Amino acid sequence: MYFEQFYLGCLAHASYMLGSGGEAAVIDPQRDVEIYLKAAEENGLKIRHIFETHLHADFVSGHKELAARTGARIYIGEKAGATFPHAAVRDGSEVTFGSCKISVLETPGHTPESICLVVTDTEKQPSPWAVLTGDTLFIGDVGRPDLSPAFTPQQLAAMLYDSLHGKLMKLADDVLVYPAHGAGSLCGRNMRAEKSSTMGTERFTNYALQISTREEFVKQLTTNLPARPEYFAKDAEINRGGAAAMDELPELTPLPATKLKTLIEHGTPALDIRSTEAFAAGHVPGSISIALSGQFASWAGSLLGLSAQPVLIADTPDQIEEARVRLARVGIEDLTGYLQDGIAGWKKAGFEMATLPQISARDLFQRKDLHVLDVRRDGEWQGGHLERAELWPLDRLKDSLPPLNKNVAIAVHCKSGYRSTIACSLLQRAGFTNVINVIGGFDAWQQEQLPAVEAVAK
Repeated sequence: MYFEQFYLGCLAHASYMLGSGGEAAVIDPQRDVEIYLKAAEENGLKIRHIFETHLHADFVSGHKELAARTGARIYIGEKAGATFPHAAVRDGSEVTFGSCKISVLETPGHTPESICLVVTDTEKQPSPWAVLTGDTLFIGDVGRPDLSPAFTPQQLAAMLYDSLHGKLMKLADDVLVYPAHGAGSLCGRNMRAEKSSTMGTERFTNYALQISTREEFVKQLTTNLPARPEYFAKDAEINRGGAAAMDELPELTPLPATKLKTLIEHGTPALDIRSTEAFAAGHVPGSISIALSGQFASWAGSLLGLSAQPVLIADTPDQIEEARVRLARVGIEDLTGYLQDGIAGWKKAGFEMATLPQISARDLFQRKDLHVLDVRRDGEWQGGHLERAELWPLDRLKDSLPPLNKNVAIAVHCKSGYRSTIACSLLQRAGFTNVINVIGGFDAWQQEQLPAVEAVAK
């Protein structure tokens, strides 16, 4: 039996392909589906089955396009309310091709319609070989229980407890675990970096599986949840109906610098996708830095929303095309255009450039006059932070600015410098005049062995 995991780092998203007897099944496909078509062709397979473990909220799925291009059938939990042609599955539903048998477990909790897929390679053994857990069970964590408008987080957390203990934890210790997301995804809180595990490993190391009572599980799973981006609900609805094919997206329009200047003055976001170093050295005033090098699409969706219609600022046409695809993966399809000739075009028009001053961790330690903002997430802060820093998570900046004088000198840091550059650009755009980015972030602070508030032992 053929098996492959496709891991999309920018979204911390894992999809899968199983093949046997000349047929293949794709599980939780990403928006751009060429990778599955190529893999199927290379392995002499025809894609006949597409499974969605749930209505994904953090990305737009390519199930509809993949089905249209292959004739494959789409399977999804019967509680999804899907409006595209599909086969509704429930506990005990099975799909078999060649020596591959896929059995469905209904595992509500992350969402009401969540399912897990138990995979058996009947040619090798009669017992299950692996389970594809979607967002029900992660490596080191479980799915967040607050993504349904029909149920409270407490209700979903109770369902999740029952799904884990009543179904998944009954699988043997040697069954491999393959989730739909990895470390960095907002669908959980404490995922480890590994891309797979076993039920035995998770049984003994996953904190959520150590909680013995439903009441305590519900309490822990619904306390201090990370902020839920607004685009999550919109992506789930897009996936309920199925997204348009990628080749149906509108072409991008090159815009002269004069047009971009006018658009910015009227509130259109200018999205600078160049490196953080290039942005610091010189950028269009009022532009927002979200570099392609990190979790670009997730932060664009979280901070801009799906209807923002941004203008892209890039160095190369390849960057523009990559950004277009990655934005479409989270549902940002309607782009106003891109800056013609990039920063060179802006300079040629004679317009002012802005810069972002930067400071090293060592210099920050010696500068006691700076107000320090930590834009990491609460869990990171709890793991250690600068004593004089104020926690202001990046996702909070969309709706709430720190209550500081806009002329005060502010040093901003995150873990490595990626998110802090985004935060600095948002602060500059909001009128803060003396913002400084900390190079290397908290990682650099620790490497310099500078004093910090350590994590509190539990």
